[in-house]
Amino acid sequence: MPTIYKGFKVGVSLEDLRERLRKFAEERDWNQFHTPRNVLLALVGEVGELSEIFQWKGEVRPGIPDFKDEEKVHLGEELSDVLLYLIRLADRCNIDLAQAALNKLEKNAKKYPAELAKGKSDKYTAYDKKDRKNDGNEEISTTPTKDSAKSDQLATAALPSYGHLAVMAFAA
Repeated sequence: MPTIYKGFKVGVSLEDLRERLRKFAEERDWNQFHTPRNVLLALVGEVGELSEIFQWKGEVRPGIPDFKDEEKVHLGEELSDVLLYLIRLADRCNIDLAQAALNKLEKNAKKYPAELAKGKSDKYTAYDKKDRKNDGNEEISTTPTKDSAKSDQLATAALPSYGHLAVMAFAA
């Protein structure tokens, strides 16, 4: 029976998981196979397995109250596979995943200011705030153009059931 979710376990960090994965691979002499490409392809396969859990279920409510206990256990296993391969990929590419995630959160906070984005799923280019800084490296105009509006429509039309996620993916 799955445990009741109360947040992530305290004391387990990405670094702890990275070290355990590294040791696991070294003990089996698997580093020779863990090229970035191979690990990425394994990650994509696991994302596919994760997707299968939700396939044909329609919208699933937060907290997955309609899932059976066995389905919740399976979901946890597949989520873990994705997380572990992602950590392993970052390690094999010499990327500090925790710092990269913090940097990305900061960048997204600038692209999606709460006062402009609250309650909206628009791409950052839809906000009417001219010439604000994107990430400090380039100037961007957030006034929608005919071409950007058409591009946004095509992007979200391809994945209508994913709405906000599709917008975030294309904005990244």
